[in-house]
Amino acid sequence: MEVVDFGGWPNCIRLSNGEVELIATTDVGPRLIRFGFVGGQNVFYNHAETLGKTGGDGWQNYGGHRLWHAPEIQPRTYAPDNGPVEHSWDGAVLTLRNVEPDNRLAKEMRVTLAAAEPRVDVVHRITNLGPWPIELAPWALSVMAQRSRAIFPQEDSKPRGEDLLPTRRLALWPYADMSDPRYTWGRRYIQIRQDPTARSPQKIGLLNTKGWAACVLDGQAVVVRYPYRPEATYADLGVNTESYTDPNILEIETLGPLARIEPGAVAEHRESWLLARTDCGTSDAEIDAAILPLVARLPEL
Repeated sequence: MEVVDFGGWPNCIRLSNGEVELIATTDVGPRLIRFGFVGGQNVFYNHAETLGKTGGDGWQNYGGHRLWHAPEIQPRTYAPDNGPVEHSWDGAVLTLRNVEPDNRLAKEMRVTLAAAEPRVDVVHRITNLGPWPIELAPWALSVMAQRSRAIFPQEDSKPRGEDLLPTRRLALWPYADMSDPRYTWGRRYIQIRQDPTARSPQKIGLLNTKGWAACVLDGQAVVVRYPYRPEATYADLGVNTESYTDPNILEIETLGPLARIEPGAVAEHRESWLLARTDCGTSDAEIDAAILPLVARLPEL
């Protein structure tokens, strides 16, 4: 662990195991603002116009990975995170924490970088500091680099005679256009491609019972593993996975269960990330060959 300048923020924390590196902001955020192989490409997108900025009353989209709470509501969701972040390092876990004073919510990320593999574990925690219960779901959002392609698994097919009931749940935002060429609606996978020349945003959600998603770009893949709880209630028409894209970014968003959080109680959501060098085509067979072995390297959460 070392303190470094990144993008004009002088007090960022860099974790590295010699193979990959992760950089977190402490002047604003918390945000995990860079993840990649040492000396290699940042798999996250950074908004150039906000790099190094601090202060201000409005929420800023710095990019990287952040923790929000669902469902998305104005103004609660858009609490500014433009000031210093509490942080601590115990030799293994980096803890980043800030408090939203108006919402009376404390947001915390506990970040662990594996010692001998390109893997990061992130525990997202939201604590209710207020005097009354609040209903929310922890919501982890990763803003991926331009030209990235997100991959989401669908449910396995069933033999005839066992396929009488539906098994897939899809949520469409009002501006989602299913004819948009950035989508690939495959038999086994749904794919969303970031296109800098696109003129409109797109967003969808799905109930992902397999508990993983992937993002590929330029011979690299990031696999994200996260829990699915069959007994849970999820926000946004019952989905635990969402993806938003516009001409700048592509987001992979995962959600924990929607729950009533009592005063002093904590909502928690976990993700594990694995970064690998691999070429991945767009067909089901190519995705199976490139991505499924990476998914198998991450334990179910």
